[in-house]
Amino acid sequence: METQQTAPELIGQSPVFLDALAHASDVANVDRPVLIIGERGTGKELLAARLHFLSARWEAPLVKLNCAAMNEELLESELFGHEAGAFTGATKKHRGRFERAEGGTLFLDEIASASGRVQEKLLRVIEYGEYERVGGEASRLADVRIVAAANVDLRARAASGDFRADLLDRLAFDVVIAPPLRDRREDIALLAAHFAAAMASELGEPFPGLAPGAVAILQAHHWPGNVRELKNAAERAMFHWSRARDADQIENITIDPFDQAGAPEDAIAKAPQAAVITTPSLDSSPGRPFNLRDRLDDIEKRLVTDALTTAGGSQKRAAGRLGLSYNQLRGIIRKHDIDAKKIASIAADAAG
Repeated sequence: METQQTAPELIGQSPVFLDALAHASDVANVDRPVLIIGERGTGKELLAARLHFLSARWEAPLVKLNCAAMNEELLESELFGHEAGAFTGATKKHRGRFERAEGGTLFLDEIASASGRVQEKLLRVIEYGEYERVGGEASRLADVRIVAAANVDLRARAASGDFRADLLDRLAFDVVIAPPLRDRREDIALLAAHFAAAMASELGEPFPGLAPGAVAILQAHHWPGNVRELKNAAERAMFHWSRARDADQIENITIDPFDQAGAPEDAIAKAPQAAVITTPSLDSSPGRPFNLRDRLDDIEKRLVTDALTTAGGSQKRAAGRLGLSYNQLRGIIRKHDIDAKKIASIAADAAG
């Protein structure tokens, strides 16, 4: 969607998420460029919308453009517009995103993908408030606030010469960090219930709620795809529950839809390795309440142990299978006192 004229729904109560919202709110009314940094699926576009709708520009358009979705020529034309006859196929004048965002906000996602030529033109707009259409000679004034987003280290890109350092300086009047979902554990159950309930409404079904074990599974996953991945998992779980109705609440969670019975072996081999996990049963013994923290630790330990075994004891490969960095995996191994050397030795013996 190119434009958005309603404020987004932002869900979460974890301290790191609330800090990001507060930061975005604080800088909203400062009419300067803002840079939003975060991994894919962390909600950078939602934060950009918050910046817009809390600003004095909220009644003007919020126009969005993904810089990675276009080549250099098309991106330049989409940003600044072009005159008729500017290039082959340009049969009529085209209004660019700057022109359509006049008085409002232009959100540029994946700004690191912009070419050097486009970066230079963006710098001119920020510094002088003017630009030219492709194939045009007359300068046009731009009253537009730029909010840019990136999922890479732009400082490193600038240091290596792959991104203009002067443009980075102008874009980064302030930097808002969109936290990854793994740093928002308190929000996982809340978000999953929200997405599943919305799916239930779409299906015309009642939302049965998430069983404690299902929540434990969601909490144990690393979520390399962040909120977008969680949304898919929650909606998928609700869909399958509506078909099976095999429990009072949603119990089964499929993190990876490729990893299930009947899927082609070659598709599974090429897909990211993640587990289809069935909800662990709750201890119903009198006087013994369910301990969520212990269950989460058990699941985390089992998943890491299984990954190490499958990877033949290679901690690097096991980390990759779990969507973790090597250091994160080492931390979990130490936390649960997992004997990684013994697992590697057993795997070596089995291979030999």
